[in-house]
Amino acid sequence: MALIRHHIAGTATGDDTRTGVVYDPATGAVQHQVVLASADETAAAVAAAAAALPGWRATSLIKRADVFFRLRQLLVERSDDLAAIITSEHGKVLSDAKGEISRGIENVEFAAGLVHLLKGEHAEQVSRGVDVHSVKQPVGVVACITPFNFPVMVPLWMTASAIACGNTVVLKPSEKDPSAALFLARLYEEAGLPAGVLNVVQGDKVAVDALLEAPEVRAVSFVGSTPIAQSIYERAAAHGKRVQALGGAKNHMVVMPDADLDGAADAAVSAAYGSAGERCMAVSVLVAVGDEVADALVAKVAERVAGLTIGAGTDAASEMGPLITGEHRDKVASYVTGAAAEGATVVVDGTRQDFPGDGFFLGVSLVDHVRPGMKVYDDEIFGPVLSVVRVASYEEAVELVNTSPFANGTAVFTRDGGTARQFEYDIEVGMVGVNVPIPVPVGAFSFGGWRSSLFGDSHIYGPESFHFYTRSKVVTSRWPDPSESQISLGFPSNH
Repeated sequence: MALIRHHIAGTATGDDTRTGVVYDPATGAVQHQVVLASADETAAAVAAAAAALPGWRATSLIKRADVFFRLRQLLVERSDDLAAIITSEHGKVLSDAKGEISRGIENVEFAAGLVHLLKGEHAEQVSRGVDVHSVKQPVGVVACITPFNFPVMVPLWMTASAIACGNTVVLKPSEKDPSAALFLARLYEEAGLPAGVLNVVQGDKVAVDALLEAPEVRAVSFVGSTPIAQSIYERAAAHGKRVQALGGAKNHMVVMPDADLDGAADAAVSAAYGSAGERCMAVSVLVAVGDEVADALVAKVAERVAGLTIGAGTDAASEMGPLITGEHRDKVASYVTGAAAEGATVVVDGTRQDFPGDGFFLGVSLVDHVRPGMKVYDDEIFGPVLSVVRVASYEEAVELVNTSPFANGTAVFTRDGGTARQFEYDIEVGMVGVNVPIPVPVGAFSFGGWRSSLFGDSHIYGPESFHFYTRSKVVTSRWPDPSESQISLGFPSNH
């Protein structure tokens, strides 16, 4: 059984005193052991990143950009191998794994434009003989703490921007599916990244705590559940670090009476059950405006899910794979079994579906007549469960979305341009889709929610990431005539 170790300063290392298990979600079998870093091992990774920082910061922008052009090509060439790693440890189907890689490549492509993105500003003659210019400089060592559900995409969202800006990185992936991060680190170095610029530490809370407390770590990027995101934000900020901590979600898809209901049903099924619902941008609440719309949508969704093929991610016929662990599968199932007791109607009960073997499979569920206050509505379930909330009007739908503690993504389905524009204006959510169920922005924009879905001011990847991973320095310069007096006790003014 393979032992998955750290990658520090270009070398595989790790004390196997503490280990965790990595499952094959499709079979339930343990396929790997992963070392769990001690505080000392984490400190060694931080030290390696700190040692590599001066050299990487001094590397020309053109040479930095060249690494990302090469990395993009390597990711394309090795995408099949990388997708197989994702599927074997996460469980998602291969097509979904390849889609994840392609979305990660988008940010690599964006980062390759670093020469333009790191330009400062210049103003000539702001005062007589005085010029002012600004520059963007790296913050230093960055800690990137990533979730299990996107073991390639989210690390690429973070590391590409951070490294492009001249920082060095300690990446702490999820211990549930750790191998993809090591594969990425090796690709980076094959693309020309010096050893020590990107280090991978496997681990749990011990490693996270060490990263949050290390004085050399100047910035922390995190994606995970809301309670952990809030804790990460508060603790890292208390240690003087810059923090972006993306939390959970409860994404609503509002369907207006004039919408194409067949198209809306297709979108709801795709967005709710893809990747077994283990997406922070999954649609988990279908908001039907009017009972007639709700009745039609429930029937159409139920009809569609009856034909879904659930199986191993390596099976080309599978449309949905297993969940990440048996524990998580059971937690998701508990929301469905408890929904009826709360007064909801379980239309499709995925917990009753049987699967051969010991894999972590769960059927899809559809729950109608859900209301705020029910656990099935209030909690981020992170599984293949779609709730239907019935409202009487557009205004009620907007109020429902805007009063949710989560504000990651939302969507409206309508044929009316005026309604769509008003929804875009009214809604208080970070990412909005119009007839698009999963509105994840392309790489030239940035990703992030509002309220309890984001702690910190900067969104992830794209333009905002270059702001987060750099500090602006403003230089005011004057080259006076040597014959002029240099003594002035007054406060400087620009006149």
